Amino acid sequence: MKLISWNVNGLRACLNKGFLDFFREADADIFCLQETKMQQGQAEIPLEGYCEYWNSAIKKGYSGTAVFSKTEPLSVAYGLGIDEHDQEGRVITCEYEDFYLVNVYTPNAQKELARIDYRMRWEDDFRAYLMGLDAKKPVIACGDMNVAHNEIDLKNPKSNRGSAGFSDQERQKMTELLGAGFLDSFRMLYPDKTGAYTWWSYMFNARKNNAGWRIDYFLVSERLRDRVRDSVIQPEVMGSDHCPVGLLLD
Repeated sequence: MKLISWNVNGLRACLNKGFLDFFREADADIFCLQETKMQQGQAEIPLEGYCEYWNSAIKKGYSGTAVFSKTEPLSVAYGLGIDEHDQEGRVITCEYEDFYLVNVYTPNAQKELARIDYRMRWEDDFRAYLMGLDAKKPVIACGDMNVAHNEIDLKNPKSNRGSAGFSDQERQKMTELLGAGFLDSFRMLYPDKTGAYTWWSYMFNARKNNAGWRIDYFLVSERLRDRVRDSVIQPEVMGSDHCPVGLLLD
């Protein structure tokens, strides 16, 4: 089984930058998007053979997630069931026969950590949500989680210490999430791999120089460990300031 996750930073814009070419070439069983920045139906997207699930923000042109799945899920849920968190289209949960898939676009803590208090509440509630699902069947959680967990996960850790996405608070919450029974599939397979990034600033030729951050993940329940065949990052795929990440499962 092949799963792909991609923060497209505006799907309508990405459609003009080769999205459909990559979508067809990838031929994923499940394709998850973050930061769609649109409502379903605002663009013509030929997705033959896929069921579509959209969770759009109340605010137009902001945030949003989508899941395209070849197999119809047993059930689909939107949000965390907490009103404070469910205004921005950030979570879609698809239940399949032997796992839950959770597609997430984690809120950014923003400049000078202006939204860090909210981010901490989100982290605790999201972790509790995943743990509740995991008590029923294994979980695969993917998406832009807006945190580089360790120094190896960004090019310039010293100068970015304390910045949004690399604050001690956010990193600690990722540590807590992994400690709750989840695995970072990429680091499980490639614990020492450097230069593996999924997001680059549009400034300072960051992508050309590979001065990036790894903030897009596939997390899996501990008991799925033996089913993970590969966890991939595809920096060669353009169209967004993020690149796609993938998970191959037996």
